[in-house]
Amino acid sequence: MPEAISDADLVPGARTEHELFTLVYRSLAPAVVAYAAARGLEDPEALAQDVFISVLPRLGGIDGGVAGLKTFVFSVAHARVVDHYRRHERRPAVVDYDPVLDTRLASSAEHEALVATGQTDAELLIGKLKGDQKEVLTLRIVAELSIEEVASVLGKTPGAVKQLQRRALLALREHVSEEEWVR
Repeated sequence: MPEAISDADLVPGARTEHELFTLVYRSLAPAVVAYAAARGLEDPEALAQDVFISVLPRLGGIDGGVAGLKTFVFSVAHARVVDHYRRHERRPAVVDYDPVLDTRLASSAEHEALVATGQTDAELLIGKLKGDQKEVLTLRIVAELSIEEVASVLGKTPGAVKQLQRRALLALREHVSEEEWVR
């Protein structure tokens, strides 16, 4: 269980820079890694390290308490994910594994990897969404950000985030219904 950070920890002088960074890293790094993994990055830990290298020099100037800190950290994480996909835009398309089309009797390597890494069904379902809907649900569920925090990270209004979340959940409901009929 990650360490919890409070607004009192962020008060100037409450902790040394090293203690504060350690606390921030331990409390938010697991969510940043999960966010990067849910967004499909091959090396989510590397992205998290890059995020926290950017956050460290700015820790003393963050306003808004823990909520402001989380918003800032996930804004940096979101920017790094966008940068990653811009760099890899011209790669060949990778086709996802579809268990319905798999006629093998043994489990697939993907299934074994998912079991080994502990990826949840929710993360797999969110992975089927596209664009902003995927981004909103990932930030809401995996990173546990509020609607307002997600709006700040994505540069959208809270109303737009709510609408994207509603549409994403409807799309997932349809997808789950289709899978139940197929099986």
